[in-house]
Amino acid sequence: MIGRLSGRIEYRATDHVLLDVRGVGYVVYCSERTLAALPGTGEQTTLYTDLMVREDLLQLFGFPTLIEKEWHRLLLTVQGVGAKAALAIMGTLGPDGVSRAIALGDWNAIKAAKGIGPKTAQRVVNELKDKAPAVMAMGATTPATAASPEVATDDVIEPVAPPAPAPSSNASQAEALSALSNLGYGPGEAASAVAQAAGELPEADTAALIRAALKLLAPKG
Repeated sequence: MIGRLSGRIEYRATDHVLLDVRGVGYVVYCSERTLAALPGTGEQTTLYTDLMVREDLLQLFGFPTLIEKEWHRLLLTVQGVGAKAALAIMGTLGPDGVSRAIALGDWNAIKAAKGIGPKTAQRVVNELKDKAPAVMAMGATTPATAASPEVATDDVIEPVAPPAPAPSSNASQAEALSALSNLGYGPGEAASAVAQAAGELPEADTAALIRAALKLLAPKG
């Protein structure tokens, strides 16, 4: 399995890049969001990759972070969501937006992605609401963005490396989710509260997210 590629961008298209890795060109399909964040043609970059193997086709899909790759893989488990549809969802919402939409049951946000109809969007929310917290929790341990122009020449093709801590909004949400789980809240309700709190307080640190989520979870009346 090809877990990561590092090389020079030889060519950019509307849905993929051609990555030159020591003389071998790899076509890597990416979301519009990822393509917009990549450096220019001729520059070095790194992408975490997922190889899709079908009877008559091999395709590589690229992601700037491991958590985006895991969201893409999770989306593929939903009936009617193929690789391109999953890329469209990720490109429209990003990892934070996807986790928030699923946690809050906001299928209209999912439907905003190109090619995603209301029935498919509802399936995404319904089928992943219990699985999403596990990916959200990865935010505290996944490495920082891989799509950086500073790439070591020895990093060519390698399996996904063990995760290393990286401070980010994903990390704060993941830590808040873990804290609520330790307090006895279920994964679904904890994820929903953290997602809502993060939406209302996008710059909040872990402690602030926990306080806001606890207020949302407090009995009403």
